[in-house]
Amino acid sequence: MSRKKLLITGGAGFIGGNFVQYIMDKYSDYDVYNLDLLTYAGDLTKHKEIAERDNYRFIQADIADRGAILALFEQERFDYVVHFAAESHVDRSITDPAVFVRTNVMGTQVLLDASRTIGVTKFVHVSTDEVYGELDWDPAVFFTEETPLQPNSPYSASKASSDLLVRAYHETFGLPMNITRCSNNYGPYHFPEKLIPLTISRVLNEQKVPVYGDGGNIRDWLHVWDHCAAIDLVLHEGVNGEVYNVGGHNERTNLEVVKTIIHTLGKSEDLIEFVTDRLGHDKRYAIDPTKLEKLGWKPTYTFETGIAQTIKWYTDNAEWWEQILSGEYRK
Repeated sequence: MSRKKLLITGGAGFIGGNFVQYIMDKYSDYDVYNLDLLTYAGDLTKHKEIAERDNYRFIQADIADRGAILALFEQERFDYVVHFAAESHVDRSITDPAVFVRTNVMGTQVLLDASRTIGVTKFVHVSTDEVYGELDWDPAVFFTEETPLQPNSPYSASKASSDLLVRAYHETFGLPMNITRCSNNYGPYHFPEKLIPLTISRVLNEQKVPVYGDGGNIRDWLHVWDHCAAIDLVLHEGVNGEVYNVGGHNERTNLEVVKTIIHTLGKSEDLIEFVTDRLGHDKRYAIDPTKLEKLGWKPTYTFETGIAQTIKWYTDNAEWWEQILSGEYRK
């Protein structure tokens, strides 16, 4: 069997980093290239065990650096690209939208040009359910692949823009591609500014846990390892040009998530601190993953089993997130 070259952008981040590990563990015939700029959320300690393997290479580069990216693609001639690299924190997008446009829109366009130039076999663009906007409280209504894009934050608008660029490169230039849109991920190596790892770290340190508004906003939670399996399936079996939603059917309010973590760790709900709601805070996300399930995917984690595993991981690996919070993790 001939070896394949797989480029994973954003592979030092949370989901991309778990996907790098997933691919390295599953495919011995793949040469894996992990491209990441190593911004504030980039972390390579998660890849210490694979860093010396012959079929793994890390490349520090900016996806919006056209010259560097085109040269890299010409040199390596990748077979596959799985594109995770993105600015992703909604609060940061409200503070500085321009950074999100540069990375998420312009960076994606550079990757598309490079992929088209060398003729990649498949370009998988990893997006988010946030591009669909928000749902009301009706539990029978879900996002499908046909739901119109109605992003409500600079972050989700930048992701929707990149989705449309990927689609346009398929329709105009024939670039083989798929787009995946996932619900909220959680699991090991999640950067501790996000809800679940933030809550775990604060509860373990007996610190107040901020909850936006009344905590009633609903999210559909997906374990990152289930997400990795879904992307793997789409990469190899996805119908060219199609979008696939990836959701866990694990809807919880933010307050329910926080309380679950507090109770699991045996702490008091007095740690909860309600704070001013986020600007443009979407009420509810929920995904219908039927199309992906017909392709052959099923989540293996319920929220109960997944959150228990995640809490245990953060408890057992406190050194990792403590170093990040202290700013010492790259030294």
